[in-house]
Amino acid sequence: MSPAFVSGVELSRRFYQSIRPLLPKVAHTAALIGPGSEVLGFDTERSTDHDWGPRLQLFLSAEDLAAHGDAIRARLDADLPDTVAGHATTVLPGRGVVVAELGAWLTGRLGFDPRDGVTVRDWLATPAQALAEVTAGVVHHDGLDRLHRVRESLAWYPDDVWRYVLACQWQRIGQEEHFVGRCGEVGDELGSAVVAARLARDLMRLVLLMNRRYPPYSKWLGTAFARLPGVDGLRTALTAGLTAANWHAREHHLVVAYETVARMHNDLGLTDPLDTKVRFFFDRPFRVIGGGRFAQALAGDAVRPLIGTVDQFADNTDLLSHAERARAVGTVI
Repeated sequence: MSPAFVSGVELSRRFYQSIRPLLPKVAHTAALIGPGSEVLGFDTERSTDHDWGPRLQLFLSAEDLAAHGDAIRARLDADLPDTVAGHATTVLPGRGVVVAELGAWLTGRLGFDPRDGVTVRDWLATPAQALAEVTAGVVHHDGLDRLHRVRESLAWYPDDVWRYVLACQWQRIGQEEHFVGRCGEVGDELGSAVVAARLARDLMRLVLLMNRRYPPYSKWLGTAFARLPGVDGLRTALTAGLTAANWHAREHHLVVAYETVARMHNDLGLTDPLDTKVRFFFDRPFRVIGGGRFAQALAGDAVRPLIGTVDQFADNTDLLSHAERARAVGTVI
């Protein structure tokens, strides 16, 4: 019989309680951060069917890792309980405990060590998913007195970077919003629906960014979006747009979404108020919000091209989940 579901964060907390008496008297930090649905708080019973079990990271100073790391791993391997809340401690490598030096672990996940400061390049070359993974989850104990400060430094973009990221997200919308109608006009309803889905994704990411939330990768984008306050009407409009049978109906629902998000933009107060009503795309009968207007208002006189963070212009799992690759590609920004 399967054990009762316990959230990954709670399971990790109980796991740490069982580990702590086994540790030598050295300063350490214990946390559950990094990859995994449970870190973002999106885990369910379904999550337990693979790569699931009690787990955490145990961070030591470089000196203590060299002096005690192997002994700690051996002690834990020998003396950990077989189960925590009914979940086996033997199903994950290292019995679910990663023993590491914090700086090396952060560099492996992010491509840089934020304890040395965070540059504009660092922000732009790091996928939002990776930033979410380091700032979400839970810190059980911060005996090194470093991880809390790291998480605070990465909690959200600096204001100038935030404005730039918002501008780039609006730019994406402005580049494709008229294609919904243009595809439909030539009888390509499938193409129109594909464009509408891309626009819905970009609008959802934009609203998350407006709410100072790092957009997660595709599996959890809708879940994260649905948890935002005040988005029920917007969710209804986007859902109707994606299930519409023809481009005219599709555009109608997207118009509601565009104008809703435009009002959200004005509520932020980051620019002078902009007209929140849709307009025709030049002389063509396609209604658009004019995403470029919002992009330019946010960007002002900035000289950086409106390309965005690495995950705003690239969409490949094997790139974005690999810090060094994402950082290398991010150098073009």
